[in-house]
Amino acid sequence: MHILDTERLALREFTPQDAPFLLRLVNEPGWLRNINDPGVRSVDDALAWAQGRLFKAYRELGHGFWALQRREDGVLVGMCGLFKRPALPEPDLGYALLAEHEGRGYALEAAHACVAHARSALGWRTLMAITAIDNPRSTGLLAKLGFIEQGQEMLEGYNEPSRVFRLVL
Repeated sequence: MHILDTERLALREFTPQDAPFLLRLVNEPGWLRNINDPGVRSVDDALAWAQGRLFKAYRELGHGFWALQRREDGVLVGMCGLFKRPALPEPDLGYALLAEHEGRGYALEAAHACVAHARSALGWRTLMAITAIDNPRSTGLLAKLGFIEQGQEMLEGYNEPSRVFRLVL
């Protein structure tokens, strides 16, 4: 299902056919260093992960992490979206790109669109985000969007503390 468009990207729900892409994304060094290791080692693992992490959120919440597809050629470059983690009091913004697509402004473009979608389409008043302690690129992106750091917390499902950010919409 198509969610929204930016100048260069289409954001849509992931499908089972995207499992090979998801396998690659969640095993990127940046994902493993800055997010976590979900233990996804095969296309079947990626599909099971997507069913529990992505497809379930689409059905139950009506939002989630969406595929970032370049409009010009249909190439998948990453994910970005809105998710409600049990460990946080408000929904949060998340994003990840394949390393080969970093540094082109895709994450900022998609994140900006997701923040606008949270405000206008979903009517949310607050949005959160988390990063690894040492992730200056992500911290810089959140600052550009107006997020304010709230401190560090040990969140369920993570092995190290996370930096927690909040944005009043």
